[in-house]
This record gives sequence, structure tokens and C-alpha cells, in this order.
Amino acid sequence: MKLRFTKMQGAGNDFVVLDATRHPMPLSADQLRRVADRRFGVGCDQVLVIEAPKTPDVDFGYRIFNADGSEVEQCGNGARCFVRFVVDKGLTDKRTIRVQTINALLELRLRDDGRVTVDMGAPVFDLPRIPFDPRDTMPKTEHGFQRWPLDLGDGMTADVAVLSMGNPHAVQRVDDVDHAPVGIVGPLVENHEAFPRRVNAGFLQVISRSEVKLRVFERGAGETLACGTGACAAVVAGIRLGWLDEAVEVHTRGGDLRIEWAGMTPGGPGLDAPVYMTGPAQTVFEGEIEL
Repeated sequence: MKLRFTKMQGAGNDFVVLDATRHPMPLSADQLRRVADRRFGVGCDQVLVIEAPKTPDVDFGYRIFNADGSEVEQCGNGARCFVRFVVDKGLTDKRTIRVQTINALLELRLRDDGRVTVDMGAPVFDLPRIPFDPRDTMPKTEHGFQRWPLDLGDGMTADVAVLSMGNPHAVQRVDDVDHAPVGIVGPLVENHEAFPRRVNAGFLQVISRSEVKLRVFERGAGETLACGTGACAAVVAGIRLGWLDEAVEVHTRGGDLRIEWAGMTPGGPGLDAPVYMTGPAQTVFEGEIEL
């Protein structure tokens, strides 16, 4: 089978985008891994599949697969690439697009400067919905929010703030993100028994109340150059812990994202406020692969 694809990137987080709006594209996990393989395939962090809508109130369906072939719920950088793809390919002439993922309805907006703003929906703090099972772990409360000490073995622990942005995240604060042991600690957090569906491990360095640096070890993909939902989760956690203001510039290794959340603003909408993410999305190249 020959498969047409578009390679895209958003802040260095790279994707293979497949157009399944006219014909279904049921790829196996082995085929998805082949596409994502950086030596024998196209190479990407995730494969994005664009589908026709299943209900009249949305414009497209949207499925996300990690490099290991597993399907996941959400990807912020991928959502921005999604918008650029459907607009550039003439699949829609709208500037604001409603997209159905596996567990959420997203509203995506193409800005005049070429960047894309994504309404990522409200963060989820309910532990069973994340899902996170702390068992007998006692949290440390700061500014009314919890950080949970995870035993990583060999005397290592990580204090993580836990929430979901459509997919689960565990955010820990570090003094110097460039020298943080992401490759060692990331897999231990990702596969910790407290997370029955694994978790994305975020490493957050606070520069000021409006600026942070971030690295994320993504579930099923390893460390990526950027993670949109990870940036949203890190900023929301930082706001709830009293470290950050409601609008934050997030510096990742692949580029910069702007995250906004008014959930703790006095007189604001409360914890159910949506998170807004703005950042770049670009096409790298197009091609065809035989599977």
C-alpha cells in the first residue's frame, strides 16, 4: 500500500499527517510504527489522522497515534498542525474550526500572523479521571494544590503536580531544566504504577511569573522538542501552585508557546476555565511511503 503523507512540525514537535477525510485509513500498530520510524520510515513523534466529521456540529475528526503505535487522547502541537493542514489543503475555508478528538471537542483558530490558537478545554484535576491512583501517598499542599511524592526506586523521588489536559501529565519543578535528568527520571515517572495509563512527565523551570522553560518526556514517544499539552499542564500547575500568572511564555527546545489560563483569577470563570495555547505550525515536506 502506498500512503501519501505530509510532514509537519510545531515548535519542533514533528508529525506525519494523513488525510482520511475521503477514505478510511485503518492502519495497524505495526504500520504506524513503520511510518514513525526515523530510520526505516518517515520519522515523527506522532501520526495524525484527519477524518470526516461524524456529527454535523463539528468540521473534522482527529486521531493521534504515538510513535509506538498507541492511540492517545490529545496533542496540542499536533492540533495546530492540523489547522494549517486543512486550510493549506483547501479542506476548509474557515478560520475557526471545530474538531472532535477521541475524548474532547476542540476549537482551533488560525491567526492573521500564521500562528494558531487552540482552545484546549478545561484542565482535569479529579484523580480518577486523570487517571492517577496515589494509594497511600501523602501529598504536599502548596497554595491549595497538591504535589505528590513518587518513589522512583534507588532512593530517587519526584514531587509531581498531577492533572489532565485530555491526556495525563505529571509536572515537577527543577532548578535548571537544561541539566535535568530527563532521560533517567522521565521513563520512571511515565511508567510509575500510580498511573494506570502511563503519564507524560514534565520538567518545569520557572524564570519569572510570566516565563518558564520546559522539557517533556512524552508517554509512548520519549522526550520531544516540544509538547503542547505538556506546556498547558505545566503552566496550569504553576498557576495553581502560586508560581505563575495567568499568561506565560513557555520556552521549549523546539520553540516558544504562549499559554493562558484564567482559572485562578479573582472573579474569573474558576477552575473550569479553558486553557488557550498559541504557537507556530509549519509544513516540512510531502511524500509517499510504501507500507
